[in-house]
Amino acid sequence: MTTQARIAAVVTVSDGASSGHREDHSGNLLQQLLEGAGFQVPYREVIPDEQQLIVSLLQRLCAMREVNLVITTGGTGVGPRDVTPEATLSVVERVLPGMSEAMRMESLKQTPFAMTARQVVGTCQETLIVNLPGSPKAVEECFTVISPVLHHVIDLLQGNTRHSG
Repeated sequence: MTTQARIAAVVTVSDGASSGHREDHSGNLLQQLLEGAGFQVPYREVIPDEQQLIVSLLQRLCAMREVNLVITTGGTGVGPRDVTPEATLSVVERVLPGMSEAMRMESLKQTPFAMTARQVVGTCQETLIVNLPGSPKAVEECFTVISPVLHHVIDLLQGNTRHSG
């Protein structure tokens, strides 16, 4: 693993938070979790559940070569305005289904509603994009599952494919 500072962006997708009617608890928690995992988080965005806005923001963040990781929170359910996975799929070049499956498997231990979660994980250029659900509890559960591999995946995206052993 590299000692280079890792840069993350947190994107909260929420009509309520973007309009100021709800506090961004999940985004705040996610920033704390990322900082605890060794990431700097200079980019925070709160946007409504609008697919084209999500696509544009993800594309812009991926074009910023310094951003290693983009984590979204919200918009992964089955409601009519839950479009974060569709937006993400239109941006990513490669999907990492194992990471999504691992999050769902762990979340299913807590609630049967996890089987409706549609979070996507994939890569765009040298950036890893991860969708997390919108609730703080689910954010913490899912982040705990994926955090052990985040730095490794970023190393691989940056071309560091040396294996120890």
